[in-house]
Amino acid sequence: MALIALGGFALGLFGLDPSSPLLRSAPPEQIVSAAADEVHVVDGETLRLGGRTFRLVGLEAPGRGTRCGGAEPAFDCGAAAAAALARLVAEQEVTCRLRGRDRAGHGLGLCEARATAAAAAAVELSHAMVAGGWAVARDDAPPALRPAESEARRAGRGLWAGDSRGWPDAWRGRR
Repeated sequence: MALIALGGFALGLFGLDPSSPLLRSAPPEQIVSAAADEVHVVDGETLRLGGRTFRLVGLEAPGRGTRCGGAEPAFDCGAAAAAALARLVAEQEVTCRLRGRDRAGHGLGLCEARATAAAAAAVELSHAMVAGGWAVARDDAPPALRPAESEARRAGRGLWAGDSRGWPDAWRGRR
């Protein structure tokens, strides 16, 4: 009993209410939405929504400046991946659900893009990037990303096209 009373006294001393969010065990799920003009592509796996940065959950895309292609001329496949993500979010509202944090402290987001028209279907961005061949599924990816990667590879889409078929082996897991 003395410990409970001492704990209550300490909370009062520091001005903390027992119902304070600082004392709760798990924060509620965070959802961040941004209008089209507040969405900025950082690279093929990272978005900035207003002032918040999110990495797309479950995928890995080459960073800007990564050269791909077996024959000359090689091309900047990181810039190509970023351009693919930019096409997906162009003129779209984006909503991300926080699913943890990466090593840099950025939010890992399950993100969707949706046209502002109410009838438009949402596009899940991680799946679209992997299915389009612009990223690979990470080891911890949601189950739907593995078959999407296999199909993109088989069909030679995105970065799997032409002489780039071995591109992920050079950089996968480095980020």
